[in-house]
Amino acid sequence: MSQTYRKFDPWRVPPVQEDSRQQIMDAYYFSVEKVDLSAPNFGHFSRKILREKMGDTVAVLALTEERTIPFVEQYRIPTHRWTLEVPAGHALSPDEKPAEVAARKLREEAGLEATELSQIYRFINTPSFSTQHTALFLARNLTDVSRTEIGPESQRSSVRYISLDDAYDMVLNGTIIDAKSIIAVLAAKTAILADPEE
Repeated sequence: MSQTYRKFDPWRVPPVQEDSRQQIMDAYYFSVEKVDLSAPNFGHFSRKILREKMGDTVAVLALTEERTIPFVEQYRIPTHRWTLEVPAGHALSPDEKPAEVAARKLREEAGLEATELSQIYRFINTPSFSTQHTALFLARNLTDVSRTEIGPESQRSSVRYISLDDAYDMVLNGTIIDAKSIIAVLAAKTAILADPEE
């Protein structure tokens, strides 16, 4: 059965109209806005939107010559659990560039420096209520440097080097549940399968 699909246009005319916007909370990395809207055949309604500050979140997929990926064990207060995550974080000032954030977080959280560092993806984290984007960088040609303490909630965090195949299995079986880390593993798996020299 043949079906005709219209070409996807992410910037076509929206189905709602924004009537007003008010900031109701301000924090270091984000603010919260109350947005009043209206829609035909529905009327008026409101939504609360989390707006990122300091630019994109930055994540780093570091790939060693042995095809292992460093993951940081982190305790996450909102979910009351430990996670395995690729190094990631935010700019410390509006002037800090994403590549600089990537290099700093790789050094601080994984204890590594890379001579090859390039952005490979940019994605929206939770488009239903947030403007937050994450820029994912690929880091290669790695050398060891000193790590730093990454926060009071993860003072005992450690770095685990996990093979790409094992990391992929951990994504599939639900051990790795952090979205940016899942995307990083799938990106690495796809890139290596697509490169016959690897």
